[in-house]
Amino acid sequence: MHYSSKLSLIVLLILTASITATADAVTDWNTKACEIVSDAGLATPPANRVMAIMHTAMYEAANAITKRYPTSGLKIDAASGASIDAAIAAASRTTLLKLVPSQQAKIESIYQAVLAKIGDGQPKTDGLVVGVKAAEIVMSMRSADGAMVGETYRPYTIAGVYVPTIIPAVPQWPQRKPWLMTSASQFRPGPPPKLTSELWARDYNEVKTFGGKDSLRRSNEQTEIARFWEATGPAIYHGIVRSVADMPGRDVTNNARLFMAVTQATDDAMVAVFDAKYHYNFWRPITAIRNGDIDGNDATEREAAWRPFIETPMHPEYPCAHCIVSGAVGTVLQAEIGNGTMPTLKTSSPTANGAIHSWPKVEDFMQEVANGRIYDGVHYRNSTEVGTAMGRQIGELAAAKYVKPIR
Repeated sequence: MHYSSKLSLIVLLILTASITATADAVTDWNTKACEIVSDAGLATPPANRVMAIMHTAMYEAANAITKRYPTSGLKIDAASGASIDAAIAAASRTTLLKLVPSQQAKIESIYQAVLAKIGDGQPKTDGLVVGVKAAEIVMSMRSADGAMVGETYRPYTIAGVYVPTIIPAVPQWPQRKPWLMTSASQFRPGPPPKLTSELWARDYNEVKTFGGKDSLRRSNEQTEIARFWEATGPAIYHGIVRSVADMPGRDVTNNARLFMAVTQATDDAMVAVFDAKYHYNFWRPITAIRNGDIDGNDATEREAAWRPFIETPMHPEYPCAHCIVSGAVGTVLQAEIGNGTMPTLKTSSPTANGAIHSWPKVEDFMQEVANGRIYDGVHYRNSTEVGTAMGRQIGELAAAKYVKPIR
């Protein structure tokens, strides 16, 4: 595991500038879209859906012009010589305005700045037409994917008895239509460990020891990892994807296809993990540890005032959502590189003061995510392993469909 800890903001800005300097239209819009969904305050699952729709529209627009890959069957005609940058800009603007309307002013400002750099003329006009058409088709395809269905979560209670009143995150997500999977439950894992098992005692005591808010056993390095992976939005993962997208020799259509594969896999990962979470409804560490005397396991001692290092997410524990995403993203990137040399993967975290972490191998990155959620005090070891394995399966679906040899 290799990373720089608590780097200054100046270093972060230098890294960002270097990435921007080599960015193509796809990676440039990706960076801006990550900022837009963050500024809009979107929760992680809806934010990942936005990114998947936008990047799918971007790819369809770019490929309609370059014809780099076989057609997906969508009827998007493109005039010869149409501007790819204009098409990508129009596809991005059209999807973002529809899906994140609260950020209209920022979206329009970015769009106009991009258009100002593209020479006027028929190629620009034709590119804009292609981009809008691609966005409209993709949004129409996903309009009935179930994301907009109102949640109807029923809190468990006994008549007249108070229970916490915050509704859990996206309980309707298991009813969504996936991009790649045949159903939300395609990769639903087996149940979490039995509470009387040695495995449960192992996991309980690990998170109790290392994930507590005031843990004396968690090292400074582990605390830094915990802070880093408190962030869950698209930006922290897409920085890693740009490590591959920014490699020399890549082109805009290739990058558009890579981001489409990653974002569709990530969105499906959210569907799959919430299917499992609400199916098993397994308790979080804060609940389990404060009730350690009722699980029937003599090896789990109750700690009445135990608190996790970070605030516990508002949804069931099993399996780990961060881990399913890292598994999916890492698997797609590994397939994209194939037998080639993986670049150093790097990204920054807004919850760790802009610190930058880097990893020489995909496996190192995925393992750090898993460790981070235990150090955060919100997941158990088995849950991280199950989540990562689910993510790998979804990543393999995306790789099989979209990761093709460069022509």
